[in-house]
Amino acid sequence: MLSALMALGLCASAQTNSAEVDIETTDDVKLEIITPAEPVQETKEEIKAREKRLREFNDDVAYAKASNSMRRGYFVLVADNIQIGPTGYRHYALNNNSNFILVQSDDGIIQYAFNMGDPGLNGLGGWTGKGTVRDKKLQYKDNGDVFMQFKLVTKYGTLDVDVTLFHNSKRAMAYIYGGTQIVMYGEILPYRDKEHR
Repeated sequence: MLSALMALGLCASAQTNSAEVDIETTDDVKLEIITPAEPVQETKEEIKAREKRLREFNDDVAYAKASNSMRRGYFVLVADNIQIGPTGYRHYALNNNSNFILVQSDDGIIQYAFNMGDPGLNGLGGWTGKGTVRDKKLQYKDNGDVFMQFKLVTKYGTLDVDVTLFHNSKRAMAYIYGGTQIVMYGEILPYRDKEHR
């Protein structure tokens, strides 16, 4: 065994502080040379399947976070497009900092802003309603969608809001009733103010 070690250049007469070091050997010990594994060669189909599994995993995680935030009552729907009226024109490529539905336990804000020259009621080309969230109901549908209904009581009046989080994603749609019907499409994200943390 010792001769095998010396033949591999792994052992020489080792000395520490000029004292000889004895190496204990047995005949049972064997050296095995391990070579690195060859890189995995994936086919195009295997790459697509792996990427699909990763997308599905990420969608599952996003859905779990979004549905949990709705259940806790601390979330924001960040709108990327809005429809005004039942068959109205849809506005795309919106500023997500100014188009949202925010729910913080019993407090809520709904805001849309098109920034199209007309300042609107909120100075941003749209409308902002801030108020109290009432009559909140959460329901899990058989297909995995999460459905929430609530009323937002503002100084302008009471709005009825229906939010649907689509299964296995963070995509959502919200109907807002109270005068003109508004439909917001976007993503549900967990959201907590500093004072609620």
